[in-house]
Amino acid sequence: MKRVAIGKQSFEDIRKKDCFYIDKTDFIKDWWESADDVTLITRPRRFGKTLNMDMLKCFFSNQYEGRKELFDGLDIWKDEEYRKLQGTYPVIFLSFAGIKQTEYSKAVTMIKNEITDIYNKYDYIMKSDLYNNNEKIQFKSVCPDMSDEIAQKAINDLSNYLSRYYGKKVIIILDEYDTPMQEAYVNGYWDELVAFTRSLFNLTFKTNPYLERGIMTGITRVSKESIFSDLNNLVVITTTSNQYNTAFGFTEEEVFAALDEQELSGEKEKVKAWYDGFTFGDKKDIYNPWSIINFLDEKKYKLYWADSSSNALVNKLIRTAPGEIKEKMESLISGESIETYIDEQIVFEQLDLDENAIWSLLLASGYLKVEYVKSEDETGESLDFPIYSLRITNREVRSMFLKMFKGWFNRSLSAYNNFVKSLLNGDIESMNEYMNRVTRGVISYFDTGKTPSDEEPERLASCYDCRGVANGSSLNCCSNLYAMTEKSSHFYHGLVLGLMVDQVDNYILSSNRESGFGRYDIMLEPIDKNNEKLPGIVIEFKVFNQKKEDTLEETVENALRQIKEKDYDAELIKRGVKEENIYHYGFAFKGKEVLIDGR
Repeated sequence: MKRVAIGKQSFEDIRKKDCFYIDKTDFIKDWWESADDVTLITRPRRFGKTLNMDMLKCFFSNQYEGRKELFDGLDIWKDEEYRKLQGTYPVIFLSFAGIKQTEYSKAVTMIKNEITDIYNKYDYIMKSDLYNNNEKIQFKSVCPDMSDEIAQKAINDLSNYLSRYYGKKVIIILDEYDTPMQEAYVNGYWDELVAFTRSLFNLTFKTNPYLERGIMTGITRVSKESIFSDLNNLVVITTTSNQYNTAFGFTEEEVFAALDEQELSGEKEKVKAWYDGFTFGDKKDIYNPWSIINFLDEKKYKLYWADSSSNALVNKLIRTAPGEIKEKMESLISGESIETYIDEQIVFEQLDLDENAIWSLLLASGYLKVEYVKSEDETGESLDFPIYSLRITNREVRSMFLKMFKGWFNRSLSAYNNFVKSLLNGDIESMNEYMNRVTRGVISYFDTGKTPSDEEPERLASCYDCRGVANGSSLNCCSNLYAMTEKSSHFYHGLVLGLMVDQVDNYILSSNRESGFGRYDIMLEPIDKNNEKLPGIVIEFKVFNQKKEDTLEETVENALRQIKEKDYDAELIKRGVKEENIYHYGFAFKGKEVLIDGR
């Protein structure tokens, strides 16, 4: 039984120390025989991109000449022609994985540091008579405080020097090219970084006569117009491409063999539920390597991959998205699928405006998977654009979303837990107490008239189109309270849904769906219809309207009357929930004041 090494991204270390390793060396042959000038491969984070790029370096770099022990016994070493190819090229290896800065200047400085480090590794070549004085001066000018212009051309120049020194064109590997791009978008310096990297990539991969092959990896396919406008020699392999579909991630056969080797054969079904579900091209049942390796080490079911980063971009996009996206997220969390158009060229500038851009990003990042692709309508006519059916990838990802949503309410966590317990038990008095505490805690942030903090649950208001509230308008302000009645109901709707998200193991949550003679606000359908401790629940929201009602009591009565008159129970009864086990709740709101009644 081989030792499982966590977090190792050095192919050399893994092989020297005989650690657990799933053979992916066929990728070397597949990539080389493709004969593509420049390749971009996108895969979710922690899917072995860095390890595979390091493997390419170890195989092709003349710095590893004669290191057959690294590949002996692996698939690539069975081919005599590839044995001759090992260690025969100068290789330039860059990684942008660690460039996660909040400011443009710091990000560019780190890119310059990365380039400088590479130059330092090859400073011995400048002892050669191959280079004139100007070239030696240029070489020495590459340093952390060099100009942007020198940095942008530095890899092109180094390709020239290495090619002349070794008598061969160079292979350039760039790992996690888009990490700085995502940080630039989140932190507001996108345009500046795009201008810098566009020139860098053009000089490195396009107008570089000393380039034999180039390969880049990343999570997203950033739009060609953004940074690849000059790269017409670029072949892009995304998660929907068939090429290299088993080179990144573990196949089910590989995972099950590893479980057998680690004497965990009895865990296959549960491991599949937690960590399977990724689809690359037409290959299904791909597992996340980071989760599998950690499970093999700890032998516990946890959020390994999902908790391995802050998920800051995804968190921001969902929290600030319009109500339509929130409703689709409800469906996804409940185990349903959605249909949407996908554009794999991620236009970061459109993420705040284009719903499809958000789903495209979630797909590229591994949070969603493709179930099927529809290219024709019901009549057989070809669609202008294919429609993708998307679903949450697996249990781990679903749990990550639930944890994320619950975190928006961390300031009111105890009240949150007690509210949910009271709702399921039909304890109206406690529901009122706890809901008022939660509501006061959330809404108080709006009354400052300041921009909401990115870390607080009040961002839900903007998610549900409560623009007046999100912009700092006070819910207690008589001049605007009644004008915001409909929009405010969206806010409270979102608040309650957010409080209920971790009940998805027990309930199917849905909202704004047809039942009986209308559309209910929220419905909780128990998964176990025979468990009397899990009632079916129908909730209707009403915001106090002084033109129609004198008191909050009247408002909540109107809410309960609507549930009954429009027969919202019909869908629950149809699905097998006993009528006597269905609770009705009316929620009436006036500013920070909440009144709940029913059951």
